[in-house]
Amino acid sequence: MQCALYDAGRCRSCTWVEQPIAGQLSTKMTDLRQLLTGMAVDEWREPVSGPEAGFRNKAKMVVSGSVERPIFGTAPRDGQAQDLTDCPLYPASFPPVFNALKPFIARAGLTPYNVARRRGELKYILLTESQQDGAMMLRFVLRSEAKLAQLRAALPALQAQLPQLRVISVNIQPVHMAIMEGEQEIFLTDQQALAENFNGVPLWIRPQSFFQTNPSVASQLYACAREWVRELPVNHMWDLFCGVGGFGLHCATPQMTLTGIEIAPEAIACARQSARALGLTRHYFQALDSTNFATAQASIPELVLVNPPRRGIGEALCDYLGRMAPDWIIYSSCNAATMAKDIRCLSGYRIRRVQLFDMFPHTAHYEVLTLLEKEN
Repeated sequence: MQCALYDAGRCRSCTWVEQPIAGQLSTKMTDLRQLLTGMAVDEWREPVSGPEAGFRNKAKMVVSGSVERPIFGTAPRDGQAQDLTDCPLYPASFPPVFNALKPFIARAGLTPYNVARRRGELKYILLTESQQDGAMMLRFVLRSEAKLAQLRAALPALQAQLPQLRVISVNIQPVHMAIMEGEQEIFLTDQQALAENFNGVPLWIRPQSFFQTNPSVASQLYACAREWVRELPVNHMWDLFCGVGGFGLHCATPQMTLTGIEIAPEAIACARQSARALGLTRHYFQALDSTNFATAQASIPELVLVNPPRRGIGEALCDYLGRMAPDWIIYSSCNAATMAKDIRCLSGYRIRRVQLFDMFPHTAHYEVLTLLEKEN
């Protein structure tokens, strides 16, 4: 992929951008095989990839510069901020929104936050797009509520200019640290979630709920998990670290009992809304810590699906699963190194299938789905 930002030395986020996609996939597969060295794998499936440009459904922009000339991009380094609004990873629908937001910031008096001086209000612009209908969610991350009234007063003109902005909110992040968002979310629109749909499964995107940033590959990841689960005689499954429920909702049938656990209440609200839309009556989504929930249970279902953050599922959950020994474990990971470490701790299982999903082209990162089966 050709990237003018990379060529000019303005951005180095995509460290592999000079390599062809085929070469990137080959290197990632080599890395995954090395991480699983010594563990027998029954089936290595072909890696899955998607578009190499325009695939992101989300932009997280640090706002710097001045209120009259704001810059959307990375945090200033050596006093120099880089505008990344023309990043080729964003779809063509994003630049017009960025272009409209810059004069809006001046009208609303949202002075960009200056880290060195600890002054200003606007820290980040977060933009998310639904692939279902092109609707967007816009979030302003502010230091305080000082400019909230001015923002509300200026908002109708922006909404008239950009009717695709269906969800608009303000997140208050008062801490002087590199933290993306705070706990307080103030909605400026009646609508509070974007409707999305992967593979016929309705999903919802709300502020402060994790959602995959590469919809093309994520939809294939969920479809693959559904294919694997539907081949198994499963009456009850746990979906741990479930997020908005993408895995569990794809895999569940009306006859199956689905228990989804996620610590973020906003994500659980999305999952419950999707389950209702699908007509699922045997679903139980709860906002709890996945490890604490699981290890407190006296029994376990036939299948446990885990989709942990980069740190992996950890020793406590590994020990519990090893002792309780569900028939199958499906492990979805964005960090194959911690996944491999966890699998080595799960004695009594063999790896039935492994499939790599290139969720993050032009970088060393990837997603991997692994099916583990209890040995007799």
